[in-house]
Amino acid sequence: MSANVDHTYIIKKPLLSEKSTYAMNEQKRYTFVVDPRASKTEIKAAIEAIYKVRVTGVNTQIRKGKHRRLKYGEVQDPTLTRAIIRLHAQDVIELF
Repeated sequence: MSANVDHTYIIKKPLLSEKSTYAMNEQKRYTFVVDPRASKTEIKAAIEAIYKVRVTGVNTQIRKGKHRRLKYGEVQDPTLTRAIIRLHAQDVIELF
């Protein structure tokens, strides 16, 4: 992706689950669904611009979509890219 792309196109939505909520409260790690073409530096810049926090690390995961058999055939869920963001100890993101 290029440098002039809007940050909201890179960060799609926060991912909330039991595991991510625990990491959010205890370890200052936040999970987001991101654009699969975005690099770690672009993800870091987008989080810092949108939420006004200091990011210390970015890890990414590619989650392949599951195959499901339905009565009208076989479908595949979309493949998602997740980014797990580590924040500075004094920063916090208010998602709720």
